[in-house]
Amino acid sequence: MEDNVNTLTIARDKAGKRVDELDKKRSDMAVKLAEDPHAFSNEEIKKMSDDYNAAVEAREFAEDALKTAQNNLKTPAKGPVPVPGNKKSGKEVTAEFVSNFKDMVTSGKLPNGTAITGDGSNAGLTIPDDVQTQIHRLSREFDALEPLVTVENVSTRDGSRVYEKLSDITPLQDLDDEKAQIGDIDDPVLTLIKYSIHRYAGIQTATNTLLADTAENILAWLEQWAARKDVVTRNLKIIEALGKATKKPTIEKFDDIKDLQLATLDPAIIATSSFITNQSGFAVLAKVKDEKGDYLMQPSVTNPEIYQIGGKTVRMFSDKYLPDISGSHPLYFGDLKQGITLYDRQQMSVTPTTIGGGAFETDTTKIRYIDRFDVQQIDDGAYAIGSFKDIADQKVTVAVGGSDTKSAGK
Repeated sequence: MEDNVNTLTIARDKAGKRVDELDKKRSDMAVKLAEDPHAFSNEEIKKMSDDYNAAVEAREFAEDALKTAQNNLKTPAKGPVPVPGNKKSGKEVTAEFVSNFKDMVTSGKLPNGTAITGDGSNAGLTIPDDVQTQIHRLSREFDALEPLVTVENVSTRDGSRVYEKLSDITPLQDLDDEKAQIGDIDDPVLTLIKYSIHRYAGIQTATNTLLADTAENILAWLEQWAARKDVVTRNLKIIEALGKATKKPTIEKFDDIKDLQLATLDPAIIATSSFITNQSGFAVLAKVKDEKGDYLMQPSVTNPEIYQIGGKTVRMFSDKYLPDISGSHPLYFGDLKQGITLYDRQQMSVTPTTIGGGAFETDTTKIRYIDRFDVQQIDDGAYAIGSFKDIADQKVTVAVGGSDTKSAGK
């Protein structure tokens, strides 16, 4: 599995390099076309656009494949070394988990014999890796922001990492003499990021008839419910980290979006950036037109279901999972994998009770779910947050008597 991650990392990097190369060629063409509109034929321009869009799609496909492979790599739980010949299979571990889950409800005790008091002091039953993996897979069906950021699996509650921002990297010295002594370079500008794993918990109410169902149905119900809770909780913390961005332009007209894309971030970040907005914001962006009357947001040539602005993908999330900001629609632009890291402790747990939390009075089962993770901003220069309500179209330029006059925006 680790070999597969390494291979996909190399593929992602190659795809990213290809996008960078084509982006530079496209920029050179744009400069030449500005000087001479006939410098390139329509076929050459279309081919460059097609090549660039295809390279972007290939890079994003490689990133998604790498993300999936990384999610499947789970930090092994610490515990006794298994005795050869007695190692349990994944199905056996899952079956034991469901059995323990049912026993906790009927007996009111944890597997170690400790009584469930309902005061929140008990850790609960740890969810096995196979079930956690399935929960993470299901999470992707509910507009999860997690795939857009970097996820690092950690085995300690607290820790720290040292990062060098892309914009702060200094070049190596140019030695024109083969015998020249290599001198010291500027010390890199490093940032120390500390993480501290938090517990995030929620309680679900289930009817007692659930426990009479099959083990498979009980497990499927728990996975679906935990996945929804997981997405809502992690999205909230990712959005909180995103809110720490220092660049927060207000968008009112067509050109403000172009400024957000082209003049806000470092060029090296722009090459791997994309737009993110919610459904309400997407509906507004879909109606904005340029000076020619064409829509600002266009479907990708290679995949009409994917929309782009200036060659950059626009990702849409439900308003429920990516809400408005103070009444305005959000428009994030940047590379969130460089800007945000989620530290995953991978110690999900559940604790059921038929006594506490009002379960006894209603003859139901209360199930507490706990997830453990932390989210930190790594590079505030890797993305920007724009906000808007309505966006004016680009002003139309009309040629009159050999001169250009501008009319008001539509």
